Amino acid sequence: MSTAPDPADTSPDLLCTEEEEALRSAVRDLLTDHCDTASVLARTESGTPHDRELWKALTEGMGLAGLLVPEALGGQGATHREAAVVLEELGRAVAPVPYLTSAVIATEALLSCGGDTAGELLAAVASGRTVAALAVPLPTAPGPVAATVRYEGGALHGRVTGVADAEAADVLLVPAADGGLYAVDAGASAGTGPAVTPRTSLDRTRPLADIGFDAVPARLLTDDADRAVRRALRSGAGLLASEQLGIAEWCLTETVRYTRERHQFNRPVGSFQALKHRMAQVWLDTVGTRAAARAAADALATDSADTALAVAVAQAYASPAAVHAAEEALQLHGGIGMTWEHPVHLYLKRAKADSIALGTAGRHREAVGDLVDIAAP
Repeated sequence: MSTAPDPADTSPDLLCTEEEEALRSAVRDLLTDHCDTASVLARTESGTPHDRELWKALTEGMGLAGLLVPEALGGQGATHREAAVVLEELGRAVAPVPYLTSAVIATEALLSCGGDTAGELLAAVASGRTVAALAVPLPTAPGPVAATVRYEGGALHGRVTGVADAEAADVLLVPAADGGLYAVDAGASAGTGPAVTPRTSLDRTRPLADIGFDAVPARLLTDDADRAVRRALRSGAGLLASEQLGIAEWCLTETVRYTRERHQFNRPVGSFQALKHRMAQVWLDTVGTRAAARAAADALATDSADTALAVAVAQAYASPAAVHAAEEALQLHGGIGMTWEHPVHLYLKRAKADSIALGTAGRHREAVGDLVDIAAP
């Protein structure tokens, strides 16, 4: 016997809409044509890890950099649900583009600022012609940030370490010790601009760099950097779970395909009971990650009262799930999985780097405990 839906039920619909599925299909087709794993691997071995042509196709061609920006400010006026779909597909391709850092994290910080300067930057970032990066270390979890840069004499002084995609950025958003958030031209001439020093990064598809400020001119965006940075990191952490979902999905799909094709003792290795159990566990982890990631994206899109909890749950679950999926993919591919030529190591490195980005799983589990008032053992 069917029952009528309860009008008081406010549970979110975590299934993708037709529009979201159409967006997924378009992004996946573009990445299939412009971001094959062989080219990504070759790029990680070059001196230019970021794929600017792919970035141009995603942003100027499809307008994806402006999904979170209102139409009045030059963006698409979409929501975090659509951005989550894009990030899931970028995770499946380990695409070397600064989407999370520019189109999500930096964009959210600018949306919190208001004012003409922030509005002009938002329009530029939404167009994709300007890449922005929030100058905080990649492992920084949502919450208060201890600024290591000070604003004195009309300029910035100090140093920030481990900033993701700083090399690709045209504009840096820098929180300072005086409580302000400042915009800095990353491409300024030597002596007046910031010194960006690349670091040796585990994940070359999202490289890190240290940034030094020695009397660098800056423009004030807001005197409440704490609010802007909190919003940016919360959205970044919530949508990072969708990228991790894409990683897990690729690893599971490719592992199942390989174990069906690879034979031992005249049987597909995927028919062996022990391997079936391991792949079934990865499938369960991936299904749970999908639910948690979609819940976080929906909470961000609707500005739910439970947004902080949804984000913390998503990261607490997605980080270890993506790492486990990538580790199993490498193991179950056997000898070929251990080679540099096979792309599985790209996914393992991205998964491991993501597991400490924007807060570790342990840090987010602590946040869950605090939010639901459950003391740690």
